[in-house]
Amino acid sequence: MSLDDLNDDVTAAYTDIGDELALSLDRETRNELALLETALEPEETDELVRRAIHMLFQSTVDTGKLDFQLRTAYDVTYDEYLSGMTFEEMTGADQYPSMDDERRYQF
Repeated sequence: MSLDDLNDDVTAAYTDIGDELALSLDRETRNELALLETALEPEETDELVRRAIHMLFQSTVDTGKLDFQLRTAYDVTYDEYLSGMTFEEMTGADQYPSMDDERRYQF
Protein backbone atom coordinates (compact mmCIF):
# COMPACT_ATOMS: atom_id res chain seq x y z
CA MET A 1 0.00 0.00 0.00
CA SER A 2 1.07 3.60 -0.37
CA LEU A 3 0.49 7.16 0.75
CA ASP A 4 -2.27 7.52 -1.84
CA ASP A 5 -3.99 4.41 -0.48
CA LEU A 6 -3.80 5.83 3.05
CA ASN A 7 -5.27 9.16 1.90
CA ASP A 8 -8.12 7.32 0.14
CA ASP A 9 -8.84 5.16 3.21
CA VAL A 10 -8.79 8.15 5.59
CA THR A 11 -11.15 10.08 3.32
CA ALA A 12 -13.50 7.09 3.10
CA ALA A 13 -13.48 6.60 6.89
CA TYR A 14 -14.08 10.31 7.45
CA THR A 15 -17.09 10.18 5.13
CA ASP A 16 -18.43 7.01 6.78
CA ILE A 17 -18.22 8.55 10.25
CA GLY A 18 -20.07 11.71 9.27
CA ASP A 19 -21.07 14.28 11.88
CA GLU A 20 -22.82 11.89 14.26
CA LEU A 21 -21.63 8.55 15.58
CA ALA A 22 -23.99 5.99 17.09
CA LEU A 23 -22.16 4.21 19.87
CA SER A 24 -23.08 1.36 22.15
CA LEU A 25 -21.34 1.16 25.52
CA ASP A 26 -20.59 -1.82 27.68
CA ARG A 27 -21.23 -1.68 31.42
CA GLU A 28 -17.66 -0.77 32.39
CA THR A 29 -17.41 2.03 29.81
CA ARG A 30 -20.80 3.43 30.81
CA ASN A 31 -19.75 3.45 34.48
CA GLU A 32 -16.45 5.19 33.72
CA LEU A 33 -18.18 7.75 31.51
CA ALA A 34 -20.76 8.47 34.21
CA LEU A 35 -18.02 9.01 36.80
CA LEU A 36 -16.08 11.32 34.46
CA GLU A 37 -19.21 13.27 33.63
CA THR A 38 -20.01 13.70 37.31
CA ALA A 39 -16.48 14.75 38.22
CA LEU A 40 -15.62 16.96 35.24
CA GLU A 41 -19.08 18.42 34.61
CA PRO A 42 -18.77 19.01 30.86
CA GLU A 43 -21.53 20.86 29.02
CA GLU A 44 -22.33 17.66 27.11
CA THR A 45 -21.24 14.03 27.40
CA ASP A 46 -20.06 14.29 23.78
CA GLU A 47 -17.27 16.59 24.99
CA LEU A 48 -15.80 13.78 27.10
CA VAL A 49 -15.83 11.42 24.13
CA ARG A 50 -14.08 14.04 21.98
CA ARG A 51 -11.43 14.53 24.67
CA ALA A 52 -10.94 10.78 24.96
CA ILE A 53 -10.37 10.46 21.23
CA HIS A 54 -7.85 13.33 21.29
CA MET A 55 -6.00 11.73 24.21
CA LEU A 56 -5.90 8.30 22.56
CA PHE A 57 -4.69 9.83 19.30
CA GLN A 58 -1.95 11.83 21.04
CA SER A 59 -0.71 8.88 23.09
CA THR A 60 -0.68 6.68 19.98
CA VAL A 61 1.41 9.27 18.14
CA ASP A 62 3.73 9.89 21.12
CA THR A 63 4.47 6.20 21.71
CA GLY A 64 5.15 5.49 18.04
CA LYS A 65 2.29 3.02 17.73
CA LEU A 66 0.65 5.05 14.96
CA ASP A 67 3.87 5.11 12.90
CA PHE A 68 4.27 1.36 13.44
CA GLN A 69 0.73 0.63 12.27
CA LEU A 70 0.99 2.99 9.28
CA ARG A 71 4.40 1.60 8.28
CA THR A 72 3.07 -1.95 8.52
CA ALA A 73 -0.12 -1.35 6.55
CA TYR A 74 0.81 1.50 4.17
CA ASP A 75 4.62 1.75 4.26
CA VAL A 76 4.46 5.42 5.36
CA THR A 77 4.79 7.30 8.64
CA TYR A 78 2.51 9.91 10.19
CA ASP A 79 4.98 12.65 9.22
CA GLU A 80 4.88 11.47 5.61
CA TYR A 81 1.08 11.49 5.73
CA LEU A 82 1.06 15.04 7.09
CA SER A 83 3.50 16.31 4.48
CA GLY A 84 1.77 14.47 1.64
CA MET A 85 4.99 12.93 0.39
CA THR A 86 7.19 10.00 1.31
CA PHE A 87 10.71 10.39 2.68
CA GLU A 88 12.10 9.28 -0.69
CA GLU A 89 10.09 11.98 -2.45
CA MET A 90 11.24 14.62 0.06
CA THR A 91 14.91 13.77 -0.36
CA GLY A 92 14.79 13.12 -4.10
CA ALA A 93 15.99 9.55 -3.65
CA ASP A 94 13.24 8.26 -5.93
CA GLN A 95 14.50 10.34 -8.88
CA TYR A 96 17.56 8.26 -9.65
CA PRO A 97 17.47 4.91 -11.44
CA SER A 98 18.33 1.91 -9.32
CA MET A 99 21.88 0.61 -9.55
CA ASP A 100 22.46 -2.72 -11.20
CA ASP A 101 25.12 -4.17 -8.88
CA GLU A 102 25.94 -7.09 -11.17
CA ARG A 103 26.86 -4.83 -14.09
CA ARG A 104 28.13 -1.92 -12.02
CA TYR A 105 31.84 -2.52 -12.48
CA GLN A 106 31.82 -4.19 -15.90
CA PHE A 107 33.55 -2.43 -18.77
